[in-house]
Amino acid sequence: MSKIGSKSHTSEDRKIHPKLRLFANGDTTVNVLRAEQCGALAAKSKAVISKIPQLRGDEAMPLTKIPAKVKTPPKLKRVSKDVLVNAFVELNDGAGNSKPLPGETGRIGNIATVQLALNDIGGLAADPRVSYISSGDVINPPTPEISLSHVPVPHRPADVSSIWNLHKYGEGVLIGIIDVQGFDFTHDDFLDRDSPDGKGRTRFVGIWDQGGNARPSPKQGKIAPYDYGAEFTGDHLNAALQAARGAGVSALDLEPQSQMADQSHGTHVASIAAGNRGICSKAMLAGVLIDLGGGSGDRRLSFYDSTRIAHAVDYLFRLAAKIPWKGKKGVPVSINISLGTNGHAHDASSAVSRWIDYALATPERSVCVAAGNSGQEAPAYQGDIGFVMGRIHTSGKIPASGLDHDIIWNVVGNGLVDISENELEIWYEPQDRLAISIRPPDMDWIGPIEPGKFVENHQLDDLSFISVYNELYHPANGSNYISIYITPFLGTSLGQIAGVRAGTWTVRLHGREIRDGRFHGWIERDDPGRIGNTDLWRFPSFFSPESNVDNSSVSSLACGHRVISVANLDEAAEDINISSSQGPTRDGRAKPEVAAPGTNISAARGFGPEDEKWVQMTGTSMASPYVAGVIGLMFAVEPRLTAAQIGGIIKRTARPLPGYDFDWVNDAGFGRIDIQACIEEAKIV
Repeated sequence: MSKIGSKSHTSEDRKIHPKLRLFANGDTTVNVLRAEQCGALAAKSKAVISKIPQLRGDEAMPLTKIPAKVKTPPKLKRVSKDVLVNAFVELNDGAGNSKPLPGETGRIGNIATVQLALNDIGGLAADPRVSYISSGDVINPPTPEISLSHVPVPHRPADVSSIWNLHKYGEGVLIGIIDVQGFDFTHDDFLDRDSPDGKGRTRFVGIWDQGGNARPSPKQGKIAPYDYGAEFTGDHLNAALQAARGAGVSALDLEPQSQMADQSHGTHVASIAAGNRGICSKAMLAGVLIDLGGGSGDRRLSFYDSTRIAHAVDYLFRLAAKIPWKGKKGVPVSINISLGTNGHAHDASSAVSRWIDYALATPERSVCVAAGNSGQEAPAYQGDIGFVMGRIHTSGKIPASGLDHDIIWNVVGNGLVDISENELEIWYEPQDRLAISIRPPDMDWIGPIEPGKFVENHQLDDLSFISVYNELYHPANGSNYISIYITPFLGTSLGQIAGVRAGTWTVRLHGREIRDGRFHGWIERDDPGRIGNTDLWRFPSFFSPESNVDNSSVSSLACGHRVISVANLDEAAEDINISSSQGPTRDGRAKPEVAAPGTNISAARGFGPEDEKWVQMTGTSMASPYVAGVIGLMFAVEPRLTAAQIGGIIKRTARPLPGYDFDWVNDAGFGRIDIQACIEEAKIV
């Protein structure tokens, strides 16, 4: 066993999440390189990144040129002033109406969001108003399967058309979509052919492009306090449509978004929820485009973390409150989020989950979240590697003090090394005390790190780093947690790079004092790049079959108390798709609540060729907007519904899949959503 010194926490340490402490102790080069894969970090300017190459593939930083010895150790204590971080700040009781924090970007209740230079984090922690600071969680880009890229025009579900008189296809309701890759507002599926001019006006009443600069920000437009990105109003979009007809150009050229990808995920999702052939086809539409580096062209200059999700939700609620309808101001809004996060405790205690739950205490609001595509645990056929995205969860129970439990964590990279950071969080009950040791491939054990202790930036023989934080009593849920980060060495000169060693990493939990014994662990997906020959080094890490536990893989963003978490139903097979993530939450709640069609779903193809207007995709990303559309129909029947009532109705009316009873099951929830029953039940509330 390798004996390394471990440290105790200071009072300031205890107010800063371990990941944020790790960032704050990294120099500018390390954190700029880190920012390409960590959505909560961004360089201050292009000048900062001008001399730091991007980690895009083997050609950018040679994986084979690993230095045998580093003559000058990296100065990891040189705190970054040229790197910004997005963070959540939890305020002490009674501080909700206090003056703004330094760098504050938003607030709801006693949770604020801030954007600061990393070297300002220590000063913020010293503010007596501040209880806890955590960086935003990385947003995992969606990973739907594109089944067909050229498909016939889809048809609206028959059970929507059969009850039109009840809901009128969602008139007077706003459907909000928080997504990526752009919203093709010019697509036929979003044009209102019944508009007064007869030429077709877009049904989008607004698009906030968080990474764009083509229009003023929402703050300048006086919709919301967020002073970044570009806000397109419905008037902007319709003026562009009209001007484009006479000029012979596309309206998309006149009002460009920072992301306009062919087969756009956001366009497809919006089409399912509220396209002319979708569920809620008379509703108004609004979109928030999460920045994936589209505006800057460099992800190191963009933020794509959970603070951006919080702002997007708040923006859509504020927008809905200002829309006039039948002589009044304000309409109900059903939001869909087909994006995910995997950090935190999967028990609704993360800052973004509490932000959304707080907002959902007001009637006329709903949020649906895709459960995630991490449900597959084993190959379905020879050569299938879909299981890699599924082996993200482990759990178990240490029976008694003095006993150990091993977790096998596989790091793959390019087969030799992994240039991405790898992160594992283990959560356990406050009654217990666990120590932890780690054995890298072909190396000696490191540890044990005892409860309340930490090791930061311990350099291994191959020059990579390991940091372990064994924390007690997280302020959001009172649970204990262990954070493990294995980090490549990113030198300050070209060629000085040493990846995390590929192979089997063994994590050993030591039962020091056991009263309960249960634990759960999740791998954070910080490296969700496409798997291919040119960038195989971004292949995600995963648990071994022995350590993987095939439940509780639902996205942490989908664990909120008042959000509706949606599973992917394969209608043809009358079963849940193999990739659909499973519940329950860490605290035993029923997530997902419901299943909806999400396999081989045909909907609008955004920004594509004129003769290929539709595309077919598979994933929980396609199932969730189906439910968001159904909720829009429910609001059209009874606008005053609360998120809690909506959840109750959906559970009550869901139809069990063949062979199941009315009990909740971890992959299908309470069963398939029943559109007509949901609407009929909404009438009696």
